[in-house]
Amino acid sequence: MAKPKRGRSTEIIDKHVGARIRERRIMLGLTQQQLGELIGVTYQQAHKYEHGINRIGAGRLYEVGRVLNVPITYFYEGVSEEE
Repeated sequence: MAKPKRGRSTEIIDKHVGARIRERRIMLGLTQQQLGELIGVTYQQAHKYEHGINRIGAGRLYEVGRVLNVPITYFYEGVSEEE
């Protein structure tokens, strides 16, 4: 059975959330390697999250928010302007 494709708006949100993760990571002076270690994934996976290639699950996003010291809502701020 073929995997359903993501809708355009879903793709935009995934990319926005990833960009916000990257923005905050850089603001804190962390590398993708360091972020990956802190959230329990490889730096390759952290890279894929940041570029919206792989969707980040709710539990993992919660952990990213905890590590980056921001509420979950931080990642969605400004998303409506991009749609």
